[in-house]
Amino acid sequence: MDIRQETINLIDALKATCQTYGMGNDGNEYKIITQVFLYKFLNDKFGHEVKKISTKLLESKKWELTYQQMSEDERLDLFDKLSPDIPRLLPEHLISNLWNQQSKGDFDLIFDSTMIDIADKNIDIFSTQTSANTKIPLFEKLTPFVTDDSARSNFARALVDRLVNFSFEKAFVKNYDFFATVFEYLIKDYNTAGGGKYAEYYTPHSIATIMARLLVGESKDFHNIECYDPSAGTGTLLMALAHKIGEDRCTIYSQDISQRSNKMLKLNLILNNLVASLDHAVQGDTLVFPYHKSDDNQNLRQFDFVVSNPPFKMDFSDTHEKISAMPVRFWAGVPNIPKKEKDSMAIYTLFIQHVINSLKDNGKGAIVVPTGFLTANGGVENKILKRIINDKIVYGCISMPSNVFANTGTNVSVIFFDKSKKHEDVILVDASNMGEDYQENGLKKKRLTDKDIDIIIDSFVKKKEIKDFSVKVNFSDLRNRYSLAAGPYFDIEMEYVELSEKEFNERITTSISKLRSTQEMGTKYFDNILEYLQGVSNVEIK
Repeated sequence: MDIRQETINLIDALKATCQTYGMGNDGNEYKIITQVFLYKFLNDKFGHEVKKISTKLLESKKWELTYQQMSEDERLDLFDKLSPDIPRLLPEHLISNLWNQQSKGDFDLIFDSTMIDIADKNIDIFSTQTSANTKIPLFEKLTPFVTDDSARSNFARALVDRLVNFSFEKAFVKNYDFFATVFEYLIKDYNTAGGGKYAEYYTPHSIATIMARLLVGESKDFHNIECYDPSAGTGTLLMALAHKIGEDRCTIYSQDISQRSNKMLKLNLILNNLVASLDHAVQGDTLVFPYHKSDDNQNLRQFDFVVSNPPFKMDFSDTHEKISAMPVRFWAGVPNIPKKEKDSMAIYTLFIQHVINSLKDNGKGAIVVPTGFLTANGGVENKILKRIINDKIVYGCISMPSNVFANTGTNVSVIFFDKSKKHEDVILVDASNMGEDYQENGLKKKRLTDKDIDIIIDSFVKKKEIKDFSVKVNFSDLRNRYSLAAGPYFDIEMEYVELSEKEFNERITTSISKLRSTQEMGTKYFDNILEYLQGVSNVEIK
């Protein structure tokens, strides 16, 4: 069995343990799974690294026992030689030590105190923080999530039992693709639309890959690159970007209001050798209290690359007044508070403005938006469209297939920015008909294949014009429409056929049905088309 399947089996086993103790699909299950998984990873990573330093440990049949028998000075000497991104673990922190103490009656307390002590002793490097500068430690107590006090020790024993027969040793030679796949499997059950207030939508690996490849290109001449995501979620976009640039050549900055996302982001950074960026992973409301500031602490910090998959619509009426009092930051305005359906407030428009504000003068960025934004003819959306087109900030847009995101049926597109304004035209790609169907949790979904990704990237980079797929549009033509949807710019081919009145009306009915399935089209534009179709046919439109 290969290491990937062994790792997936471990995740399944941990989930089964949680279910046995009444926490299957519980709101706290993700904390247990991610933290125990991370504890095991760090335990094995520590052993792997100290054995590279110490011949005595490498040659020992039971390195944990040899490590325990070392003097304090010998252990401190090992710590001095360890890389800063490796945790410092004492003999009592190791899983083998917990295994040997399982017979003790208060094992739940031993388990929790071990996790807390590891977090405390490594807090300077292995912690994230809130926008108020409060440190968020690596681990927290886990057994109190079991409501039955008498079952807590057995629960802790069951977790340790799952860990002792598995090793990450073979995984340490694997690359980003391995850990990206494993991470996606690890958290797939915990990224549901109802799971949090902000940015809980997991970005598919394929979309993250496309964004990273198109932003970074093929250049390898990168040094001290700074990457940022203001709605980082679990960090998928940032991990893809860092991998494309080179983890050792970039620093990651992020912010997200979600506690859940912060815990998963922390795990993702550690798995992908980005421990040095943990200190820049901030939990807090980006729109109201942006943490990452310039050296004078007055303006927003600006970055080489900025990516974002923000929440699209939600109720932010509680902070609306504070956000509205920042007209320089939100230059296109702030959506009004509706009398009804406050959850429909277009919060993503604020993140678009924030992404643009956070780019250096030669910086590049990409953001996921609802496809309806591309044809908006009024409001904040239209003001943003005019700004990015008039100022030549936008340089490309890709419309994705429907149902490509796991937790939203909204049609999505990705807009690409280049603050250097070097481009004289924009490449628009309609990939909405790409992808293969699959079923997940009883729902029909769509995913892009490797071939699809290559076609999208090739046409985008080379600005190829492919019939009904991609088109290159100059800025003067864009200013005539202020639309980033590819369709209106495609050449129209007229087909002349003789139809009976019945056949004609059947075709009109089919066209109307297709239009109604496209919910993201601008409302006024949509109504005008329906009105026209009504006028040329005998079909009743309801």
